[in-house]
Amino acid sequence: MKVLLLKDPKEDDCGQDPYIRLSQPEGYGGLIFTSPRAVEAVELCLEKDNKTEVWRKSLKEKWNAKSVYVVGNATASLVNKIGLHTEGENCGNAEKLAEYICSRESSALPLLFPCGTLKREILPKMLKDKGIPMESLTVYQTIPHPGIQGNLNSYYSQQGIPASITFFSPSGLTHSLKHIQELSGDNIDQIKFVAIGPTTAHALAAQGLPVSCTAERPTPQALAAGIRTALQPHGC
Repeated sequence: MKVLLLKDPKEDDCGQDPYIRLSQPEGYGGLIFTSPRAVEAVELCLEKDNKTEVWRKSLKEKWNAKSVYVVGNATASLVNKIGLHTEGENCGNAEKLAEYICSRESSALPLLFPCGTLKREILPKMLKDKGIPMESLTVYQTIPHPGIQGNLNSYYSQQGIPASITFFSPSGLTHSLKHIQELSGDNIDQIKFVAIGPTTAHALAAQGLPVSCTAERPTPQALAAGIRTALQPHGC
């Protein structure tokens, strides 16, 4: 997948460049990141506008005086790299993070939520239902990699039918499933489908695919354990 930093934010972002929101920490109660792509897009935004020095000298500390909520260790690691302290990474998914935020947040100021065009509405809805203000900021768009079909063709021609296929997001499933079905044919039933988390597992199930295993946590270790279990004779 490719991640594109949006140059022209949507109307629901008030027509503002992402940096305008990021440069106004005094107007927010904190930040929310639910994917590594959102952090990468923010970093690209700072580099594109040549604002890295301003971020390092002043904005970073102003945001660190507030809560910075994240989903998963991978996202937390990237947020740490841009100088921010995180909390909530052990929640595992957006729904659990929303519960965590609801149990802690009391600020009247909105939380700023940099996200992609394909964001799910479960976290915004849960916060809204609890009266916690939040502003979504669309900072990236996800599109399929132009080489995805060629890469799959190459793999199948060299390796044959894979023992398992792991999906990291519903969008990854959407853009690759047709090619996988065509290449696998009647042998698709031999493949063990593994999901990084419950959201992706639901997307697999919605396509009528059996989910052999879902990682207990969105970490490499948990995913590897899930794949090992899925490949055992009785699955998991």
